[in-house]
Amino acid sequence: MSFEHVGLKTDEARKLGVMLNEVLANYQVFYQNVRGYHWNIKGENFFSLHQQFEDLYNRAHMNIDEIAERILTLEETPLHAFSDYIERAKIKETRNISDGRKAAKHVVESYGTLIKLERDVIEYASEVGDEATADMLTGYISEQEKSVWMFKSFLG
Repeated sequence: MSFEHVGLKTDEARKLGVMLNEVLANYQVFYQNVRGYHWNIKGENFFSLHQQFEDLYNRAHMNIDEIAERILTLEETPLHAFSDYIERAKIKETRNISDGRKAAKHVVESYGTLIKLERDVIEYASEVGDEATADMLTGYISEQEKSVWMFKSFLG
């Protein structure tokens, strides 16, 4: 059986859905962590980091929606319970971080996790001819790599 509307076999679409749900779970935890950094940041870098964290969570929010919609396009169900996100995510939730350097380190580490997961999905998507998924995630990686560079520069 194939998904003629997207040109994939059922098992390929299902596997992509599972892989994208893992990415989705990690994005959701990342999103909530960054919201916390935005709300709780203190110190001399407050103004610049407060804005940076807002930019990150706004971008993550858009990506989350696109990932969920792609999962639906593949006729799978996107995860939508926080317990599922916590259970599946490699990114761990953080609490009460107000130190800018600590928050920046978590952002860098989290992006490392997301980039690795996205590259795995891109590899499989390319293998089965799912250019739409590969293209979507490639765009995310480009932005994330730039953010990693900027936060690493901030950290020195």
